[in-house]
Amino acid sequence: MLEYFIRRLLLTIPTFFGCTIVVFFIVTLAPGGPLEQQIRALRGIGAGEASGASSTGGSVIPESALLELKRYYGFDKPIYIQYLTWLGVYPRETESFIVEPETKRSVGNNKTIIVKKEDGSYIVYDGENQSQKSSDDWMIEPQKSETGEERVRVYQTGFSGILTFDFGKSYDYREPVINLISARIPVSFQFGFLGFVISYTVCIYLGIQKALRHNSAFDFATSTLVIVGYSIPGWALGAMLLVLLGGGSFFDVFPLGGMYSQDYSSLSLGEKIVDRMYHFVLPTLAYTIPSFAGLTMLMKNSLLDNLSQDYVRTAFAKGLREQRVIWVHAMRNSIIPITANIGYIIGIFLTSNYLIETVFNIDGIGKLSFSAIGSRDYPIVFSFTVISVIITLIGSIISDLALALVDPRIRFK
Repeated sequence: MLEYFIRRLLLTIPTFFGCTIVVFFIVTLAPGGPLEQQIRALRGIGAGEASGASSTGGSVIPESALLELKRYYGFDKPIYIQYLTWLGVYPRETESFIVEPETKRSVGNNKTIIVKKEDGSYIVYDGENQSQKSSDDWMIEPQKSETGEERVRVYQTGFSGILTFDFGKSYDYREPVINLISARIPVSFQFGFLGFVISYTVCIYLGIQKALRHNSAFDFATSTLVIVGYSIPGWALGAMLLVLLGGGSFFDVFPLGGMYSQDYSSLSLGEKIVDRMYHFVLPTLAYTIPSFAGLTMLMKNSLLDNLSQDYVRTAFAKGLREQRVIWVHAMRNSIIPITANIGYIIGIFLTSNYLIETVFNIDGIGKLSFSAIGSRDYPIVFSFTVISVIITLIGSIISDLALALVDPRIRFK
């Protein structure tokens, strides 16, 4: 078994890179990216007022500005270089400045530099002690302005990317992506944990009762309910619950959204718990009800299959009580398919539904990712994809391990 799991761990490496390659290339090549959005925004500024307006009514953007935008977003390089830079195996520009020769330029951290031309090449000196070369490792790229004036770009390079645990900064929020995601994980985790507990508690018990009352009125009625719940998308169910119970056209029982009331900070501990529960009712229902059907029917069919096995009939023939045969012998094997999914429990840390969080105005990672996709905030989209892929791969390995532990018939070779 150890050899099998070592192979699985090794196979996760190409799987991970394969997933990231597909997502990166599809998202990057899709139209309407951040560069196009920024160009449209710049052309809209002063439209009709600027003296240099194009025939379409938009302001003319200088070629140098377009080149700077491409350089800022990294689109001045081939797409495979962009991917390697995002991974962190190809150097990226960390600091970049346009300077004029023989002119001091501040580069942050109370430092200044000056670029001098000596023997046909440029050298970067310290701005305060101009006889001493700068101690920083500056790269130099001569350029010319649109008016023909000589200038120089100085920049530094470094390795930063997902392999160095640097997910970059959001284009919209101007904050490190890892901070944005980590601040919202607890929000989605709460709904994921509640949904997991409710689903497994209700569905396992309901599946057992359906199996024991197979083809009864109870079985048909509950099957109808869970299938209807399964057929309704979570976000549509949430919107319907808001209309019915959130002060829409019917009853004003629950709040329209959010996670707590406006006076939440002034409440006592007990009142805060009640307030959170009050706000969690409708979103939790929208999260869990659509998932009832699969888990309930899996539990029912598994128990029915085991009740028809020879070992159960043998147990009855030996005179064992019905309750013991069902709850000790049959149930032990019936929960194996349920236990096989135990590895995916870690997915509750990222359990979220983009549209449900949007409907209920919940500031979780689902809503963050949904807005990032719409605005083409690539650092957030790529980072969320990476985290999701890693958790899925780890969860699949844990599921295999759990299945091998609970089912002695399985032997990995």
